[in-house]
Amino acid sequence: MRVLFDILVAGEINPDLILSGQVEPVFGQAERLVDSADLVVGSSSVIFACAAVRLGLKAAFIGLCGEDIFGRFMLAEMQKRGINIEHVIVRPGEQTGLSVILNRPLGRGGDDRAILTYPGLIPALTAEAVTDDLLRQARHLHIASYFLQTRLQPGLPGLFRRARRLGLTTSLDTNYDPSEMWAGFEELLPLVDVFLPNAQEALSLTRAASVDQALEQLSGLSKTVAIKLGRGGAVARRGNEQRRAGSIPVQVVDTVGAGDTFDAGFIYGWLQDWSLEKSLQLACVCGALSTRQAGGTRGQPSLPEALQRMAELNPDST
Repeated sequence: MRVLFDILVAGEINPDLILSGQVEPVFGQAERLVDSADLVVGSSSVIFACAAVRLGLKAAFIGLCGEDIFGRFMLAEMQKRGINIEHVIVRPGEQTGLSVILNRPLGRGGDDRAILTYPGLIPALTAEAVTDDLLRQARHLHIASYFLQTRLQPGLPGLFRRARRLGLTTSLDTNYDPSEMWAGFEELLPLVDVFLPNAQEALSLTRAASVDQALEQLSGLSKTVAIKLGRGGAVARRGNEQRRAGSIPVQVVDTVGAGDTFDAGFIYGWLQDWSLEKSLQLACVCGALSTRQAGGTRGQPSLPEALQRMAELNPDST
């Protein structure tokens, strides 16, 4: 079967409702006004796929959604952005998931956002739904939101083994574990070619005292590990090679989806056989540029734009 796609994303489908401003709720039937409300493309998996397509990669998606207003919104937005949605499973009578993001402007103290998620069909995808015929159409398999995709978890090692047998490389971004158990990775991580946690996730998974210690532990399991450090850029390791890259200055509007856009930049470099340093630089630039606008996809850069920003930082990077 002919390879049609650079990336196959197996993941969750849900929009984000972003409320910005004074978003801390007050119970007792108190009402507060917020500065803005935006219904935008959500789901770490979909945001990653959007970023990959924006960089010029061909991406296909398999996941589940309902035949409801949220599902129709997401499918329309995915198709508009060039993601192949032929393999998305629509379940009439069931509900698409939804995340409500309470976005507090940076500088007011504490975290920048809180997230309330209604799972709906987010946990429903299984590894068995990702057939060998579908895998054969892609070069690379990406999984995000591991902890939310509970029905995918048991079959994921087998799915990664099937993907590898068919010649695909694999990547994983766990995202946050709502249970805070951070368990079940001893079998999975050795099957992951590129592991993409952020600093909090890496420290939680390893119980390490520092990011450098976490990187050392994780790189002993996965071939390549890149840990996102937010405004501090990122650090990556492949074998005995370790590299750091800084972020770039931008006017931050919204950090939703920055990590997923980082992932897409790194995987772009991976698929082009770039050096570890160059892939990490592109990832950091993509993640930073994505924060310029509200929502996870509106600020995502094109490849020429990202390469231009890389060249401004280091004329030898391109």
